[in-house]
Amino acid sequence: MRSPLLGGIHHLAIIASDYQVSRRFYHEVLGLPIINETLREARQSWKLDLALPDGSQIELFSFPSPPARPNRPEACGLRHLAFRVPALAPVMAHLESHGIAVEPIRVDELTGCRFTFFADPDGLPLELVEQP
Repeated sequence: MRSPLLGGIHHLAIIASDYQVSRRFYHEVLGLPIINETLREARQSWKLDLALPDGSQIELFSFPSPPARPNRPEACGLRHLAFRVPALAPVMAHLESHGIAVEPIRVDELTGCRFTFFADPDGLPLELVEQP
């Protein structure tokens, strides 16, 4: 069997409509540590690098007047981001304590995994997949 060409996800890039609101959401609410934060003056843009425990990163950008997401979640292109969690209930309770709506738990009919969805401040669908 041939080796895969790709070694994993290095980073995911997200453009926020309100940088400070999304910075608070990803850093303070979701608890992702900040690696670096840079003001790119020529682009009138912030870039925030956030760490995930597996070594991958989320890059959060701001740009002047970015277009809105076409719809949720069935637009062509990236559909949603999914995060592994050891247990859904404590993460759901944490999100709800911050006023974030979380969908009811569902079970994937193919894998048997329990999962749920919530959204970031711009409506980007985020999924939690329980993997004890």
